[in-house]
Amino acid sequence: MSNIQNFDYQIKYILIGDTAVGKSNILLRFMQNSFFEGYKATIGVEFGEKNLKLDYLNFKLQIWDTSGQETYQSITRSYYRNAACAVIVYDVTNKNSYLNVQSWIKECWENSSGYALLVLVGNKIDLEENRVIMRGEAEEFARENKMIYIETSAKTGENVEKVFMESLKKIENNII
Repeated sequence: MSNIQNFDYQIKYILIGDTAVGKSNILLRFMQNSFFEGYKATIGVEFGEKNLKLDYLNFKLQIWDTSGQETYQSITRSYYRNAACAVIVYDVTNKNSYLNVQSWIKECWENSSGYALLVLVGNKIDLEENRVIMRGEAEEFARENKMIYIETSAKTGENVEKVFMESLKKIENNII
């Protein structure tokens, strides 16, 4: 039996952000097109792999979903290394999760190789009536920090795939 590699590039992603912002459900939606209605805290990290074809290249995405709980941050810091993309997730209905984005950016730069593409994701847009962070405010923040900005709903699936496709296109442009 031969060990044939079925991808051209392996890309490491890390999902970071406060606890309960929807990181695990974004991963679950992207990997299995499903959603977990309750809340289950991530203990340490969870992992998923998915192969995607973009233009003429095959990519294997390795996605590390980290715990947002401070208790596990010393464990999760090692997962930043060699990440090509850090997806920083906040909850559009939770002001503190947005205010903490700056500290997640700092955490990323301190623990990564320093070249990771940053994507800011405002999750839970299905709860529009409870929104406290306006799209324009977050878009401006992302622009100032040279980040891609995308709003998602892990619950409905809206724009979840876009997070990975948009970032992968930018990574591909840097590769070629």
